[in-house]
Parts: sequence; structure tokens; C-alpha cells
Amino acid sequence: MSEHNTHSGLNRITLGGLIITLGIIYGDIGTSPLYVMKAIAGNRIISEDLILGGVSCIFWTLTLQTTIKYIVLTLRADNKGEGGIFALYALVRRTKVKWLLFPAIIGGSALLGEGIITPAISVSSAIEGLTEKYPTVNTIPIILGILFFLFAVQQFGTKFIGRFFGPVMLIWFSMLAILGAVQIFSLPGVLKAINPVYAFNLLINYPKGFWILGAVFLCTTGAEALYSDLGHCGRKNIRTSWIFVKSALLLNYFGQAAWLLSLDGTTLSGRNPFYELMPGWFFLIGFTISTVATIVASQALISGSFTLINEAIRLNLWPKVRIAYPSDLKGQLYIPSINWLLFAGCAAIVLYFGNSSNMEAAYGMTIIIGMMMSSTLLVFFMLLKRYYKPVILAFILVYSVLEISFFTANLEKIPEGGWISLMIASLLALVMWAWYDARKIRNSYVEFVRLKDYLDLICELKKDLSVPKYATHLVFLTSANYDDQVESKIIYSILQKQPKRADIYWFLHVDVVDEPYRMEYKVTEITHDAVIRIDFYLGFRVAPRINLMFRKVVQDLVKAREVDIVSRYESLNRNQVIGDFRFIVMEKFLSHENDLPFYEKIVLDIYFFLKSISLSEENAFGLDTSSVHIEKVPLVISPVKEIHLRRVD
Repeated sequence: MSEHNTHSGLNRITLGGLIITLGIIYGDIGTSPLYVMKAIAGNRIISEDLILGGVSCIFWTLTLQTTIKYIVLTLRADNKGEGGIFALYALVRRTKVKWLLFPAIIGGSALLGEGIITPAISVSSAIEGLTEKYPTVNTIPIILGILFFLFAVQQFGTKFIGRFFGPVMLIWFSMLAILGAVQIFSLPGVLKAINPVYAFNLLINYPKGFWILGAVFLCTTGAEALYSDLGHCGRKNIRTSWIFVKSALLLNYFGQAAWLLSLDGTTLSGRNPFYELMPGWFFLIGFTISTVATIVASQALISGSFTLINEAIRLNLWPKVRIAYPSDLKGQLYIPSINWLLFAGCAAIVLYFGNSSNMEAAYGMTIIIGMMMSSTLLVFFMLLKRYYKPVILAFILVYSVLEISFFTANLEKIPEGGWISLMIASLLALVMWAWYDARKIRNSYVEFVRLKDYLDLICELKKDLSVPKYATHLVFLTSANYDDQVESKIIYSILQKQPKRADIYWFLHVDVVDEPYRMEYKVTEITHDAVIRIDFYLGFRVAPRINLMFRKVVQDLVKAREVDIVSRYESLNRNQVIGDFRFIVMEKFLSHENDLPFYEKIVLDIYFFLKSISLSEENAFGLDTSSVHIEKVPLVISPVKEIHLRRVD
């Protein structure tokens, strides 16, 4: 099936597709009613201006930020059906604007930071509902237990449990809608808050009303994750299901507002308006549904973090780490190091803040930064696609004002805990930048030579029986982009370091392309039956399992009678025994013979430290089951100036 047809299939609206979309896409934004209205009310004296203004801000935020920006506009920016900030960056980097890498790195880091805080605040908000009926219960052990279970089961994949995500979220959104509608029925006047005048009045006239936007913003926190999961469900299923999701969310928000208006002149006193909508007989049922929904929401965000890291690795923005494939679902992967890093972060957040109300201070800052970065990239996408200029200018004007306002309102959270999310995102961004820039510095000093200058010598070596045969098939990984070039270190390895006689020399090159799931290869026979080059063209969401891919290429070549892989040893050749394949991986290390500028030294030190704790080259390329030889190569970037030594008698 062609890629085009695959994505056309994703964009067909089906009942099953809509239910699956509910389970995968809307977990984060769908569980926000657990804490948004509680955050708006906070410890403030409840009044009509506060509550109607707050719910009016929610209505217009969901309309402008989620519906128009993401559902209508951003979902158009798909990369062969895939979404997310790195997919968007892979599209717009074709504009050759080099600084666009910065919003991609900052936005990706912000999303990963969200992946640490969101499960903690979502699960905590749900479990703390127990204190509504049992005030003395200690919820922290329960929260940590659920989080540990959630992260522990990641290694088994979500193929089985994923079937229940959609129905669970269908029940969840239906519950939100019914609970809210019942409350609205008792006070229909609350619906007048749809009028934006109430939002304007809150922001301008209410004491410190502008800063309430920091709490309001939490209602749209899952919008960026919604875009990241575009490839799993398709644009049409997302847009259609959003009508139901937004209706359910708004009914619940307005229902909570109606209940809060009954407290006019008092404070919330620690109560959660979400749980107050539930009649007593329904509480345990509602609590159970809420807990399961937050687990589903957290699961979706964790899976999204795995996908984000996988893309970052393929775009050379993250150290290579072990990736497992627990099921045969498209895009389903598991990254152990990231999984347990996220769990450690979630546990630390829960233990440090103690309850979800305190976590709200750390939540939102990195998300709005991520949204601002995606808006920047989206403007360049519009320019790339030649959108009507007034549309681009209107987008810039509206969303600059809106997102800068949310950003400014969230600044108040920094001393209260927002510094933690900023610190996490900054550390992640530092890793991405150091890895990217160090590779660029390192690669700029790699010396390439013309392969044809050495072909005769290689062919002579192949026939030189005085040199012991190193392997029947000798395979090198090369970073040379052109088939007439190769690294000088590879030539040195073949001819000088230890002359390596082989019957066929293979050069493999991996080219990461902007299309997410492209898997193609090209074969170039440089010298017949002696030197062959294979170029793999792999999408940024495809894992480079070079051992398996190379085996498939060789099988195709044998089938087409383009190459003979039978052993050249006489006894083995008579019996048609397949020759051995041996891979040579050139692993660079920073030589002591360098006199580096301060910046380059720091960046390269960080790079080689990360490299020392990350996955080895052979495992990263899926060569762990092959015969692999690692050759250490000193990287001399800036040689130490001439050393003056004086001979003495």
C-alpha cells in the first residue's frame, strides 16, 4: 500500500476511528476540568465577576487557541500525515533558515518537560478527590503507586490495553457533559459568560485579573500533544471528534461555574468544584472513572515523549539510546531510559509539591513556551505554502498578543514553582543543542578523500594472498554524502592500520529524510564484485535497524543475481556456504592533542560525556547481533601548536 493511500485511509471518518481518537488524542486536554476551575478560584473570594470572567476566558481560549490555531490551522501542517514540532521543523527547514533550529529545540524540550509534570498533576488531581469524602487519607503513596505501575507497564506496549482507551475516554467525556449539563440546568444564566465582555472585564477591572490567565491557560495544555498525535488518527477524525470533546469540556466548565456561583462571598476552602458536581451516590463511580481517565491521559503523553525522543535522535538532536518495539503497532516504541527518567521526574514533582494545587504553579510555563515556538515554525510553514499574506499577518497579530499574554501571566508562577519546569526544559534544551552543535563541529573536521584514487589499491589488496583474509564481506558505515567520497580514516583502516583483505568491500550510508516513514535504498556498484555502496533513505520516525535492512538488501541483490555472497574459500565455495560479513565501526574520541577555544571545548566535553553514557554505535545501528569490530579513532580538531623541545647531550 502506498504512503499516500495509507494517509488517505487515516483521514476517512469512521466510528472506530473517532473512538480511537478519543483515547489517543484528548487525554491531556480532556482531564483539565479536574483542576482548571479550582485553580481560577484558588483562595480568592468568589464573585460573579471572577467566576463568569474565568469561564468566559476558558471558552475563548478553547476557541481561539485550541480550535482555530490547532484544529483548523496547525493540523494542516502535516508532514506526510505526521504532526508534532519536529515533524513541522522537518518541513520548514527546507526554507534554509538556519535559526529555525532554535524554536524546534526549545519547543521539543518544553514538550518533554510537560511529559514530566502532566502525569503527576493529572493523577494527583484525580486521587485527591478521595479527600472530599475521606479528609484524613494520605494520597501521596497511592499517587506514587499508580505512577510506578503506569511506567512499569510501558515495556509491554499498549496494544492490548490500548483497545480500552477509546471507550474509557468516551465514558469520561460523557460523564463530563452530563454532570455539567445537570448543574447548568439549575442555573442557565451562567451561559451568558459566552459573551467576551465578561472575560475582558475580568482581565481589566478585576484586581490582578490579568494574572488569572496563568490558571485559565491550563485548559488548553493538551493542544500541542494533540498535534503531535496527528499521524495516529488523521486530521478528519481529530476535527470531527473535537466537536464532541469541546462540547463536553465546556458543559463541565460552565457546570462548575454554576456551582461556584452558589458560594458567592466565600472561598473554595480546599474543595474541588469538579467533584462537587457529583451526587453522593455517584462519587465512588465518578472517582474511579476520573482515575482511569488520568491514567489514559498520562499513557498518551508518555508514548508521545517516546516518539519525540525517537525523532530527536534521528534528527541528531539527542544521544542515541536503546529503543524497544513491544508490539507491531505502527509508531509503537519503548525507550527504557526515558521511561524511568520521566518516572523519577514525576515522583520528585509529587514529593516536592505534595498536592496538585501546588503543582499548578510549575505547570503551564513550559507549555506556553512550546506553543510560542510552534507558532513561529507555523508562520514559516504558511510562507512556504504561500498562504494569503493578510491571513499570515492576522495570525501573527492575534497569536502574538494571545500567547505573549499567556506567557506574561505565567511569569508570576516562576518563584512559586515555575522555575522547576523551566530548569527541566533548559537542561533538555542544553542536551539537544550540545549534541547537535558538537556533531557539527566534529563533522566539519572529518576529512574525505576521493574513493577512485584508492580503488586500484583496494583491488590489488583483494588479490594479495600474502595478506591474511580479514573477512569475505567487509562492511563500513560512512557519513560521506556522495558515492565518490569516503572518510580518509576508512581508507587508513583498510590499507594501513591493519591491511584488511576481503572479497567485497561494502560502504553503507544512512540519509535521514524529511518524510517520516520513508524506507528506500540505492545500490551503487563502484567496482564490479569488489566495492559496493548502499545508501539508505530513512524517515525521521524510522529506527535505523541497519543489520536487518542490510540483510534484506543483500537478499534482493542475490535474487537479482547482482552479487555473489558465497564464500570464496575453495572448500566452502564448493558447498555453497555463505561468506562471513564483518562490520567495522569507526568510533571517535577527543584526542589530547587539541588546543580548543573555550566554547568548543565545553560543547565537545558535554558531547563526549553524553556519548559515554549513551548507546554504543553498533547497538544504535542495530548491529548488536552481527560480527562487529570497533576501531577507536582520535579526533584532532585543533592541534596543539608546535612544541619547542631542546636536545641536550
